[in-house]
Amino acid sequence: MNRVVHPIEQESFRRLRARLDTSHFPPLTRAVVERVIHSAADLEYATDLVMNEDDLVTAHAALHAGAPVVVDVEMVASGITRRGTVCRLRDAVSGPGLTRSAHAVRLAHEEVGPGAVWVIGCAPTALEELLTLDASPALVIGLPVGFVGAAESKAALRASGLPAVSNVSEKGGSAVAAAALNALLYHTVSSEETS
Repeated sequence: MNRVVHPIEQESFRRLRARLDTSHFPPLTRAVVERVIHSAADLEYATDLVMNEDDLVTAHAALHAGAPVVVDVEMVASGITRRGTVCRLRDAVSGPGLTRSAHAVRLAHEEVGPGAVWVIGCAPTALEELLTLDASPALVIGLPVGFVGAAESKAALRASGLPAVSNVSEKGGSAVAAAALNALLYHTVSSEETS
């Protein structure tokens, strides 16, 4: 089923591309960069985001083959428009040395096992917990926001060697994390990309 793009969205992307040349990015990287910038109206994401095209190609295939999508909070889930998600935050509890978000990641991991796409846009502790698990993810979109632990958790994600989309700065959030995932869901691979 083809996605119908509203004229306002078309105009927004036209204006984005008039202000920022994204043509040098590989196809999926470009899709993620543009969709994240579109979600935040923040051109700095073009140089702040960190990802690898090969990881995105693998994740794109996994998503379109039905890999589960796990999110840290319902706000991220609400922004993902073409796929059901797993969010265990309502079932989680906090305890000594464990935030609710971290516990929710543990619960979700028990539910979905390896090969999921993880989308973390709120809690640095959720991302930190994911890095302690043997999750074998198809991709981790790690874009938590905040002044405490966000940049550090994203640096740890990049250092882990897991396939990932992250950014260097403290910014991020539910909307940009959902946008990065939506970019992969919306993107159709052209014949030039597969040859």
